[in-house]
Amino acid sequence: MDALKRAGVRTVFREAGSGVGPRPELQRAIASLSSGDLLVVWKIDRVARGLGDLIGILGRLKSVGAAITSLTEPLDTSSPIGEFTFQILGAVAQLERSMIRERVMAGQAAARARGKTWGTPRALADWEVAAAAEAWRSGWYMQSTLAEMLGVSVACLRDHIHRYEGRGRWAEARRLRLPQ
Repeated sequence: MDALKRAGVRTVFREAGSGVGPRPELQRAIASLSSGDLLVVWKIDRVARGLGDLIGILGRLKSVGAAITSLTEPLDTSSPIGEFTFQILGAVAQLERSMIRERVMAGQAAARARGKTWGTPRALADWEVAAAAEAWRSGWYMQSTLAEMLGVSVACLRDHIHRYEGRGRWAEARRLRLPQ
């Protein structure tokens, strides 16, 4: 934001959500442009998710006579060479994102193979969930009573039971040996 202000940008469109959704502010920014306007971005990867997306945005800007420039890359699409360079850098950025994703996925697979898990550790062991599910399904116990006995919240117990039953393990509960 500071860089945009220093560049003299008068109107700023800023997305509040992640870049995964529809990006309504980017659509509003593009729709507000007219002939001779310049769309200023801090970095090229802030405006497009991939090369196809970038080419589509460039086409829309060109159709209204607007151009795009980046503050961190010396690019300006008002000339054919600038447009070409912009597309090349877009392709390089897409390649870089793909390579990073590939490395992250490989790292996660290797970590999983070493036994690494993510997230909060489970509050209850499988045998506790099986016993609680069976006791609750019998009708003799309420979830609140079982949760209190196990030292967890009702929401936690409910999540564990639903996750347990969702894996098709409800039938195994009857076969599971519970510790004495």
